[in-house]
Amino acid sequence: MTGAPPIRFIRDDEHYATVVEEGILAARESVRIATANVKEIRIRKGKRYVSIVRAFEEMAERGVSIRILHGAPPSRRFREEIGGSPVLSSSERFEMLFCPRAHLKMVLVDAAFLYAGSANFTGAGIGVKKPERRNFEIGFATSDPATVRLHASIFEEIWSGALCDSCGRREYCE
Repeated sequence: MTGAPPIRFIRDDEHYATVVEEGILAARESVRIATANVKEIRIRKGKRYVSIVRAFEEMAERGVSIRILHGAPPSRRFREEIGGSPVLSSSERFEMLFCPRAHLKMVLVDAAFLYAGSANFTGAGIGVKKPERRNFEIGFATSDPATVRLHASIFEEIWSGALCDSCGRREYCE
């Protein structure tokens, strides 16, 4: 496997540095998030902690496309943060899609970075939480083009509705 980009296995609190800092916050073009649950996440901004929604606003303003595919209604706090954001609530660069069958967890950034694993898009999964408040999580991150493309095609297949007719849960969709 000479020259192949490595796959990094990550666990527990390594998720924040890898998925949020190296992945999402470094995006230049696009972020694709698939998760069963989505909640408001706090991120480090200097010496303060702010909602990731603030980062999404900054990203959308500089042209980054953000899509979140989720399998359960977002938490009340996350919905309030998004609804209270004039940037995101009216931006074509920020989209969310509910799919009751979505249970996959992955983050794709700029079609060049992939996280896949057990962590939902929640503070206990990938956010900054004290060790006693975090979930036990495991996953991997890679920039291997074939692996990234495969996962991106799965995300797009679900996002585009290509699986809706055969999923058996259509009556629960938006």
